[in-house]
Amino acid sequence: MKQKLFLAICLSASGVLFAQQNEQNEQIEQLDSVQIDSKTMLSRKNSGKVVYQITSEDLEEKSGMSISQIVNQVSGIEINGSRGNQGQNLGYYVRGGGNRQVVIMIDGVQLNDPSQIANDYDLRLVSTETIESIEIVKGASSVLYGSGASTAVISITSKKASASPIAATFKSTFGSNSSAEAKSINVEEFTNQVGFSGTLNKFFYKLDFSNRYSGGMSAIAAEPGEPSFDEDVFNRYNANVSVGYNFGKNLKISRFFGLDSYSAGYDDSFGYSDADFELESKQMRTGGSLVWKHKKGSVTVNDSFLWIERESKSSFPNKYDSRSYTVDAFANYEFSKQFSAVLGVNGNFSSFNSFSVPFNATDFNRDVSDEIAKFDIIDPYLNLLYISEFGLNVNAGARLNIHSDYGSHLVYNINPSYNFDFGKNNLKVLASYSTAYITPSLFQLYSPLYGNDDLNPEENATIEGGLEFTSENDLRISAVYFTRDQTNFVDFVTLDPALFTFQYQNISDKFTANGFEIEASKRFAKKFRATANYTNTQADDRFSLRIPEHKLNASFGYDISTNTYVGLNYQYNSDREDITAGETVVLSSYGLLGFTSYHQLTKNIKVFASVTNILNEEFEELYRYQARGRNFRLGFALNL
Repeated sequence: MKQKLFLAICLSASGVLFAQQNEQNEQIEQLDSVQIDSKTMLSRKNSGKVVYQITSEDLEEKSGMSISQIVNQVSGIEINGSRGNQGQNLGYYVRGGGNRQVVIMIDGVQLNDPSQIANDYDLRLVSTETIESIEIVKGASSVLYGSGASTAVISITSKKASASPIAATFKSTFGSNSSAEAKSINVEEFTNQVGFSGTLNKFFYKLDFSNRYSGGMSAIAAEPGEPSFDEDVFNRYNANVSVGYNFGKNLKISRFFGLDSYSAGYDDSFGYSDADFELESKQMRTGGSLVWKHKKGSVTVNDSFLWIERESKSSFPNKYDSRSYTVDAFANYEFSKQFSAVLGVNGNFSSFNSFSVPFNATDFNRDVSDEIAKFDIIDPYLNLLYISEFGLNVNAGARLNIHSDYGSHLVYNINPSYNFDFGKNNLKVLASYSTAYITPSLFQLYSPLYGNDDLNPEENATIEGGLEFTSENDLRISAVYFTRDQTNFVDFVTLDPALFTFQYQNISDKFTANGFEIEASKRFAKKFRATANYTNTQADDRFSLRIPEHKLNASFGYDISTNTYVGLNYQYNSDREDITAGETVVLSSYGLLGFTSYHQLTKNIKVFASVTNILNEEFEELYRYQARGRNFRLGFALNL
């Protein structure tokens, strides 16, 4: 731990030395600007990617929804498990990939759980009520975001402190939580949040506490004619404190501390039977940010320490504790109006312990030790950005992955784009070739039952090409084609079916996923807005389980007045395949219609309501697992 703290201090100091404190040259941030694809704030037209942004306005329209439910409406993304019981495990399926190929970030830092099979971060731990916005970029992004960023990066930004000396927010929602087969609808879901924040001269602070409770549904559905299974309750608590100080106009430092936990009931998936199993997950997260701006750019140091404990109370009890420390330090330097660079270094230090109860025993025994199950990754990277005066933009970079177990590996990215202006309208043509590198997780290496320390890292390469048209009358249309190759994929392989022996092994074959994503949005007369997106995914048969070939999202919103909004949303998923007892089954297509609304009752009070699955359609998101039917949600937000 001392080595990690020493590295963080050195990185912070080097960032300070790199910067030259000059007169402030604040960049005017345009409303239509992006940052995630280059770590540089720039106009959307100059970005070589189609970046999806979920704004604070979008989040207000989706009050009461979980993060997984909100992100699941983005093109190219299928978050399996978001439509069922609140405690259901989440599968992040993007462009034919799974959880281990998606990076989750909060406030500029990649988060991971070393004890998870895929080394992924659990979004069930995060409260939507504390989020300001979300940016999503798809495709290989390992140059800027390291190992694992091969299909998407989901970057979450927390709400900032109020500019007033003290401000308070209170938010409460309640609603039903039942399947389409339920005979009655009862209030079974509650979300409550309270927050205080403010700015006192140069000091700023923020405190948040929230709770989300959901019952009423079983994880697994009973067969027709069987008695209904007992409900499986999900209960989450979040508590976060952050403080910061502005040292003049150029330097800002902030630190945070958070405690998050949830308990989730679940059933016996082996026999699809009712059970009183429970998963408990707790995390402590602390870290912060240093930002130093100078005349030619800025220096940023973000870091986060994550300590997670999980315990599964079932027929095969087990528990884990993991630790990961991540620091990302980078300098953004503008050589001219056309040319800028980002130079940085990213470090990740991970370890975990695993405990299980041996046969005929009652006490836990440690079967994986963090003295062995650990590795470090330190990656220097360079990204260059060229924005010409005649329409050409080039975003290119490289990262050297330096892994304590796997040595060095180079990944790179080249992303040109060209703008054609037609008066106030713009057509952007874009292309990219990006590589990614995914090291096996600690679980895959050291699991006592399935681990394999001879595993090799997975390699990915993604090619993209597309168009984005933006008009002066608030019309935006984009279309992107992608193809992604992966080699050395780490799969769960059956060694001997008779003995029920399994192991993680590399698959030497090259697998390919391709498809296209289309997005459109239009605002009419400042009152009516419509958005739609369509995704076609052609995944390799071996990895196509639960991934729809066709997926459509559409929403239509209308501002009845400056204080009142109503909207409709629709989602369609085509047939998908799932697997049970070694056999493939086909899950039928479905379409879900929803309604949202809110009204600004007074200056300080907003009320909102929504109805999901209005037509109460019965469907299976996962084979034999329950999915949500028609449900309502009501709530209010008070800002003081």
